[in-house]
Parts: sequence; structure tokens; C-alpha cells
Amino acid sequence: MTPSPAPRPTPASTSPGTSPATTPGAAGELWPAPTADGPLDAVVRVPGSKSLTNRYLVVAALADRPSLLRDPLVSRDTRLMADALRQLGADVQEGCPDPAAREESGAGPDDWVVRPAPVRGGGRVDCGLAGTVMRFLPPVAALAGEPVRFDGDERARERPMAALVDGLRQLGAVVDDGGRGTLPFEVSGPAGGLRGGTVRIDASASSQFVSALLLVGARTREGLEVVHEGPPLPSEPHVRMTVEVLRDVGVVVDDAVPGRWAVEPGTVNALDVQVEPDLSNAGPFLAAAAVTGGRVRVPGWPQSTTQAGDLLRDVLDQMGADVTLDRDGLLVEGGDELYGLDLDLHEAGELAPVITALAALASSPSRLRGIAHLRGHETDRLKALVTEVNSLGGDAEETADGLLVRPRPLHGGVVRTYHDHRMATAAAVLGLRVRGVLVEDVATTRKTLPDFPGMWAGMLAGGDVGGPGGGAGAPAGR
Repeated sequence: MTPSPAPRPTPASTSPGTSPATTPGAAGELWPAPTADGPLDAVVRVPGSKSLTNRYLVVAALADRPSLLRDPLVSRDTRLMADALRQLGADVQEGCPDPAAREESGAGPDDWVVRPAPVRGGGRVDCGLAGTVMRFLPPVAALAGEPVRFDGDERARERPMAALVDGLRQLGAVVDDGGRGTLPFEVSGPAGGLRGGTVRIDASASSQFVSALLLVGARTREGLEVVHEGPPLPSEPHVRMTVEVLRDVGVVVDDAVPGRWAVEPGTVNALDVQVEPDLSNAGPFLAAAAVTGGRVRVPGWPQSTTQAGDLLRDVLDQMGADVTLDRDGLLVEGGDELYGLDLDLHEAGELAPVITALAALASSPSRLRGIAHLRGHETDRLKALVTEVNSLGGDAEETADGLLVRPRPLHGGVVRTYHDHRMATAAAVLGLRVRGVLVEDVATTRKTLPDFPGMWAGMLAGGDVGGPGGGAGAPAGR
């Protein structure tokens, strides 16, 4: 459910093409999205993948020895995960400032060290608005002997959790949720730990329900079989990512039968892993090249990956950009025109906001399909996208499972973000071509990008921006 529309703030006087030096910190503050005066030419070093960082953190906390995460994402969501794992007993050290300790562990100054410990209960986990925290950690808490309480931001209490609650109860855990199927709730594990066995759930609202159960499968006494029963699973690449992460730490997973995953009991090995760049977070920067007819390179783009964001390569190619993947990373060069497209985004719904922004600037209509599940994300993304695109003069409408976007001339105005980081970055893409776009609460991007406005300004300046921590870096001559 999206928040009820509120009166729009009066657009402030702004000079198009400028960007503030710091990120506004409060909801309601307006960030003037810069307008590009010509083609861009920049290198953007996108920080680590949130999805991978938080999966690595969970398996590292369940491992048999300390683990090393190299260049993980440092953002609100990953810090919420780290803090939650500390509540559950693990020691998560963010960065390694001491040279002697770095030499002993092999860690760099931006790396994280995770030292596992027996899972303990009795505490409270703040999930914020992080789906990975609120879904991945209740099964971990069910390994403890004492109850653990889970709660989060106001919107987190509206996000679907019933399938996970059902799955935990099938494993013998006690979940006190007042019958709501949402946060807040309390999880108590059965005496002697989770036995395991077969769990049948309808995970059509979120693939995270499947990943959450798989992540603790090796720590059950008998192993775990998860069977999805219901409409098609959304964002299935994220489940494949979970399976690959588990195999990386020596866990045996059988996923040969569609809709069924079996995890054998056993030891979870330690990690020493380089975290891939977040390919979905690269979306707005690569879209900027397509929108301006410029060039943006993202170094470190993997040749092979389970990240759903890799679909961007095909999408941008279909919309008229030239896309090149080589040893230096991914290069996107914009063409003379943006073309609309008909696209099934069922496996990569997180890309819908930035693709909607591109579609609103294209020369022909676009249809995005397979994304009905986005109504249950940080906000009702489908309703929010239609509302905000149309507020700028666009022509977007909801369909049963997605969006239809017909290009129209756009004008400036305030774009609300609904505490959704991807709404904010999509608005920034629109602002490249539409003067006077003002983004409400751009600070919500800290969820996955610690300094999005700084990186955006650096890109527009023709810099080499970003890095492991997600900072803006310094513009460099080209």
C-alpha cells in the first residue's frame, strides 16, 4: 500500500544543471536534479552489491571460522544486517584500521571481518526497511534458544511476511505475530534446534522467502527441502544467487527440479570473497549515458553473474544504446534516439523504476510486464511510478501485472520518493532531460548508495567517481 498522496511542496527556485554539495537529510527536503547540458563522458565505480553483501554476511555468521568480505557495500541496509547479526551473537568488524591486524587477517581498510559464534536470542532486531534483514534473519533467530523480536520502519510493517512465518512454523519454530503475517513479531526456536524436513510455501510475493529458508538449511539436523507452491516465483535470479553463495561455502544444494530446493545438513565453510559491484545500482548511471547520448563506463562488471541487474545490458541495447562488455568493464554509449520496448521484467523487477524513466523519455510506447509483485516493495512501486511520471506531464498507467508508458513532453515539478531509493534515482534520470525536477528526500538513496548525489554530480562533471565505499571521489580530467 502506498502512502496517501499529500499536497505537493511548491517547487523551489533552482538553477538547472546544479547539484547540492551534500545529501539532504530529511524527508521533504527537495534536491534539484541536475539537467545535462550535453553528452556525458564518465567512469562510475559502483559500490558492492547489496544482495551479495547481505547474503555473505548471513553465511559468514553461520560459518565454522572467521570470514573476510572484500569491498562490501557500506549502506543503511548492510549496516542494519551487520547490527542484527551482532544482536544474534556474531562479531562483524567493519573495516580494519589497524595495520598489524590487517597483516594478520589479510584484510584491507575497506574490508569486513565476520567472526561467527553460536546464535543467541533474547534481543531485538531492527529491520529498518531492508527486505533481506526482515526475511533472512528470522530463520537464523530460530536457531537460538531464546526468543528474538523483529520490527522495523513503519512501511516495513506493511510488507508481506506470511509465507515466511508459515515456513518457520512448519519447521517447529514459534512465531508470535498476532495473526497479521507482518512485522512486528517474535521468533522462538524449538528445543534442540531446527529439525529440518520439507517446507511448502507460496513464495509468489517475494523470492526472499525461499532464500531465507535455504540460508539456514545446512544448520538443520536433517537438512531442508523447500517447495514453492503457487504462481510463478518473482525475481528468481536472486534465489540462484543464494544457491551459488551457499555452494561457495561448501553447502550442497539440489535445485534440479523447478520450484524445489534441497539443502543437505553440514558445515558452512568460511569465506574470503570479493563482492561484485551492484549492477542494479549501476542502472541510473548507465541510463544517463543513454539519455544524454554520452558515454559511461562501470569498471568491474562481471563476465558472468547471478545478479538480476545484468539484464540492463540487453535493455539498453534494445532501447538504442551501444553496449560493450570487456576486461575494462561495461561501457554504454547513447545513440541518437531512445526506443520504447515490450519487456518481461519478472526476474528483474528492481530495474523497473529506472526503465520506466527511460520509457518516459523514449520516442515510442513501452510495456513492462511481470512485475505485479512490486506493489509489495518499499512502496507500491507501480502506483508510485504512475503517479510521479504523470505529475510531470507523462502518460503512464498500471496494468494487471505492470506498466504501460506512452511518451509525452514532460515538465518540471516535485517527485515524491515514498522512502524508496529507486524512485529517487529514477527521478534523477528524468531530470537529466527535464529542467526543474525536484526530488523529495533524495537521502533515501543511502539505503544502497551512501552518496548518490555526490556520485551523480561527479558523473556530470566528467569524473572518475565512486569506489568501494560508495563515495563520490574526485572529478578527474579526461
